[in-house]
Amino acid sequence: MVFLDVDGPLVPLARRTGAPHPAAGAAAERYGNPLLERVDPGDGPRLLALGGELVWATTWAQDANEVVAPLLGLPPLPVVAWSESSAAPGDDRHWKTDDLLAWAAGRPFVWVDDEITAADRRWVARHHAGPALLHRVDGRSGLTPADFDAIRDWVG
Repeated sequence: MVFLDVDGPLVPLARRTGAPHPAAGAAAERYGNPLLERVDPGDGPRLLALGGELVWATTWAQDANEVVAPLLGLPPLPVVAWSESSAAPGDDRHWKTDDLLAWAAGRPFVWVDDEITAADRRWVARHHAGPALLHRVDGRSGLTPADFDAIRDWVG
């Protein structure tokens, strides 16, 4: 399973080099988010090639399927529903961590996000029975070839 955040990993905070996605300009205008022009359409095939089950783990929720997935050429993906308890875990771990562990239910997973911390890694190591890779992406640049290589190597 590959949990995907949108803002940062797939919609970088800094402008990418190269031409913007042909459909992203219209999506950016329609949804009022100019950062959508930074989506790299090549990320979709690269994500599908990883071989794991892709799952949206983002505050975009179902909007990720309606807005981001078409820009990447992805089919609709399952979406993690955030619980009320996720808002304030009470320590330094990310508010998503508990819900992702519940969703994974002991199964192996990769979490791709730009906000993963050492506290998240410690928590997952103590509370998740299966293997897990918490892969932090530089949110300014988004997913890079090196990120895809690291994830692919771990997924095997």
